[in-house]
Amino acid sequence: MSVNRREFVILTAGLVVAGCVGENSPIQLEGVTVDAGPASDYAADGVYDKHRKDGFFVVRQGTNLFVISSICTHRHCIVSAEPDHSFHCKCHGSDYDADGKVTEGPAIRNLPVLPSSIDENHHLIIHALSV
Repeated sequence: MSVNRREFVILTAGLVVAGCVGENSPIQLEGVTVDAGPASDYAADGVYDKHRKDGFFVVRQGTNLFVISSICTHRHCIVSAEPDHSFHCKCHGSDYDADGKVTEGPAIRNLPVLPSSIDENHHLIIHALSV
């Protein structure tokens, strides 16, 4: 199944309206491919959080562009990006470094890096989103 960003937002909104997703609950869509927009939107180093509630962050570290889950591995709350590019879960206090590695529990598993690529239109595509 492949959906564009607009379809993904409409689907997500429908789930929220239907009561399937709570305030801090992640979206759980197995096998979805998401177009995160032009790769040029992520040109500067940093953590881009516009897709945080969709289940992922886009991270630029030098020439490395990657996608990391925004879902805490402890109890599946949505984590926040911190100014130092680390991640924090407000639900139970787990912390992760800029690469998504656990630095403070209760989480014991790192944030997963999600498969992604740049397509022929120079868009960042996240493959088989399953968070």
